[in-house]
Amino acid sequence: MAKLMIAELMIGRHTRKDAIGAFIALEHKKSWWQTPGWISVGAAFIISSYYSVVAGWTLDYIYRSLVGSFNNKTTAVIEGMFDSLIADGSRQTLWHFIFMILCLAIVIGGIQKGIERWSKILMPVLLLLLTLLFVNGMMSPGAQQGLAFMFQPDFTKLTPSSILEAMGHSFFTLSLGMAAMITYGSYLKSDEDLFAVGLRVAGLDTLIAIMAGLAIFPIVFAVGMEPAAGPGLIFKTIPVVFSQIPGGSILAILFFLLLAFAALTSNISLIEAQVAYLIDERKWSRKCATCTIASVAFFVGIPTALSYNYFSGWTPIGDLSFFDSADLIASNYLLPIAGLLTAIYVGWFWRNSEEKEELMAGGAGWVFPLWHWLIRFVAPVAVTIVLYYKVQETGLFHYFAGLFS
Repeated sequence: MAKLMIAELMIGRHTRKDAIGAFIALEHKKSWWQTPGWISVGAAFIISSYYSVVAGWTLDYIYRSLVGSFNNKTTAVIEGMFDSLIADGSRQTLWHFIFMILCLAIVIGGIQKGIERWSKILMPVLLLLLTLLFVNGMMSPGAQQGLAFMFQPDFTKLTPSSILEAMGHSFFTLSLGMAAMITYGSYLKSDEDLFAVGLRVAGLDTLIAIMAGLAIFPIVFAVGMEPAAGPGLIFKTIPVVFSQIPGGSILAILFFLLLAFAALTSNISLIEAQVAYLIDERKWSRKCATCTIASVAFFVGIPTALSYNYFSGWTPIGDLSFFDSADLIASNYLLPIAGLLTAIYVGWFWRNSEEKEELMAGGAGWVFPLWHWLIRFVAPVAVTIVLYYKVQETGLFHYFAGLFS
């Protein structure tokens, strides 16, 4: 998906605008090509609202790690802590509020004094924490099993659906289709090599994912447990593992700090994408725009915090909770749709001379023919297949069709 990332960065740098303003600048105010901009900003808003709640879970577990909540506890007790957390709407809302305040404090400072300054602090710390946990994993007795689990291929599990699932996941991890890359592209220097930037981001994302896996799975195998997936791995299995190994209390603090920092850097990019629209197109002050977006996202995120307690009986889509419904719409539909429309626009409707000019500005003009062919033919087909798979997997269209039948 690096080709699509380059396209989004290119649009942002060429126009020096937010995601919506960029398409207005390229076309005009009444053009329907504003659609991918609106969809991506909408996706950023939805995701930032519920992502803050999930990030709040990491803050809760940092606190639990600091006070020694996992020490000398049975597996059942530790695993039950997560169940009690998601059953406590008030506690989740409190952590959701604290995390959103942290995001607001950074974004309100602007690009240089806020996001850039804090990124220079958070990213090195994040990489340091990840490296420490990676080294610990590689020195654990389960290192060999962890390496085999990560790198020994099982081709029976390499199915079309698993490939499509990985492609869909890349939208989220690379922040595609959620306005962030277009917004950050608008802040890039005019002589920045966009091709190199795209490859670096995609490569670093992959490297961090591998290091995270090798930090976690070896210690899981070292204590004789089987790796789970999703929240069950992070908030149930991992705390149990840390409670059973030497130095586990310190490692637990480092691990959940790592998750919190990663969540913070991700969510500030989502909020900045929305704030940029209000500043560029509506001429709001940064302070007013940031406070408004953060406040509305906080209140919209409250039903997510209550999805498994007070609002457990509310299922907006089928039998899905509010949290799962919001995630389904944003991650499974809005992101691929925004990506598809962006690929079609850049590949077929944007003037080739302007695209080539953006790549040549950083010295990557040589790659233009290949990139243009990929963004024109391969990207739309690949994203369409991912979107079709998501439709079939989730059955959302069938659900809405049934409402009107």
